[in-house]
Amino acid sequence: MTLGSDVSGLTTTAANAAAQGLSIVVPVYNEAAGLALLHERLIALARTLKDRYGLACEVVYVDDGSKDNTLSIARSLVPDTLDVQVVSLSRNFGKEAALMAGLDHARRGAVLFMDGDGQHPPTLVEKLVSHWVEDGYDVVYTAKAHRDNEPFLRRLAVHGFYALINWGARQKIPEDAGDFRLLSPRAVAALRQLPERNRFFKGLASWIGFRQIRVDYEPAPRSHGVTTFSATRLIGLSIEGLTSFSVAPLRFASLLGVLLATAAFIFGLSILWEVFTTGKQVPGYPSLVIGLMTIGGVQLIMIGIVGEYIGKILSELKARPIYFVAEHSEKRAGPDAAAAGSERTAAE
Repeated sequence: MTLGSDVSGLTTTAANAAAQGLSIVVPVYNEAAGLALLHERLIALARTLKDRYGLACEVVYVDDGSKDNTLSIARSLVPDTLDVQVVSLSRNFGKEAALMAGLDHARRGAVLFMDGDGQHPPTLVEKLVSHWVEDGYDVVYTAKAHRDNEPFLRRLAVHGFYALINWGARQKIPEDAGDFRLLSPRAVAALRQLPERNRFFKGLASWIGFRQIRVDYEPAPRSHGVTTFSATRLIGLSIEGLTSFSVAPLRFASLLGVLLATAAFIFGLSILWEVFTTGKQVPGYPSLVIGLMTIGGVQLIMIGIVGEYIGKILSELKARPIYFVAEHSEKRAGPDAAAAGSERTAAE
């Protein structure tokens, strides 16, 4: 039985890149105000890539249960130069599920992930594509050039997150790397074969290996509205990423237990030393209460960490689908684009 997979046949060269094409996956959630403008920018991008590399492009909008009229606007977008797919999920499943839905529905060879809020500049995509087509990189990921405009505590939290998730990991996740990245056809094939349901795309895209390169950029201001990622939600996503991709929290809990046991042993030796040298009995009630509270608190923390991993195991064992598609429409670019759209409704 073969436990690996050979994707060498999908290696990209400058000669076959045009035949493979590019799918642009855009998860959207309540992005009605800026979706039409983003689509116009993607059309201009598709024309540029067509002229320079001969790339056939498509865009896959994944509506992650939006509560505004994002879906109706997405349905009306014109397939000018690039094909347009609209995948509407049955409810809000989260960004990781929306990314997976886009990956599953992408019809071209390479896949580019970008946000629908306008902060990922389409003008940078040409540089990402050049690293793929001309330089032969399989994963071209972007990262914030700096975080000088963010509060100190947020920067510290981000640095701590990456330090913890990379602690002891064989394949490191680049700090500040985002979901704005391009995957070559063989990287896409490798990512599609990973079976887990609790997915962390940043980690998985690094784990698959291949030739990778980092591109720093300055995120553009949001074209409309405000971010839906509150501090509480970001903490939840961090915990989700840690427990889905890394065993660092378990190692941290073990290390904390060792440190606590060492401290208790040293404290016990100090009590014995004081009794033998001075003959005075150490008052026991305060130290006993503090010791019990410390041990109890650490045990609860460890139980909580283990519980997170048990929850992940339970989720994998249930093997529930990551998402359900309520509606899927597709429009092909071309002379008869207006009449070429085909729609179907399915629960996938």
